[in-house]
Amino acid sequence: MQKSVDIVNQTEGQVAETVVESIHSVMHLFRAQQYRVLRDGPHALTTMESKVLGFFSRRIGATLSDLVSHTGRDKGQLARLIGGLRDRGLLEAKADEEDRRNLRLYLTADGAAIHRTLHRQRQRLSSLAVEGLSTVEREQLLAVLAKVRANLERAS
Repeated sequence: MQKSVDIVNQTEGQVAETVVESIHSVMHLFRAQQYRVLRDGPHALTTMESKVLGFFSRRIGATLSDLVSHTGRDKGQLARLIGGLRDRGLLEAKADEEDRRNLRLYLTADGAAIHRTLHRQRQRLSSLAVEGLSTVEREQLLAVLAKVRANLERAS
């Protein structure tokens, strides 16, 4: 049974917190179900590890510096994350032909298989999440979420 939310008797600040908590819970539930497909396998991944695999699946042969530029995250943190993925056989590095100091990163066969599994699961869950919503409702939801995002981006 779905829990109802009483916003009539809440202050504006409480309603805002309820909205943001709701967005958070939906994404938490989505991520938990997304990674459930890998939980029992040999390669349980974190969200960031899966994003890194996705990056290198789209940008074949990119470098750590490319990833840092794309994400804006700490280079040391990403280097450790990539090292872990390499140790687990999900990424491999090859020296750049023009500059042997640079390492180009590629998904291994196992890394590509895991990425495909996560992609299929994400597609399935995305369809399930919006099931029963009309096209108009989906467009309205996207518009409202775009406003929420714009508000947060403006605040930073």
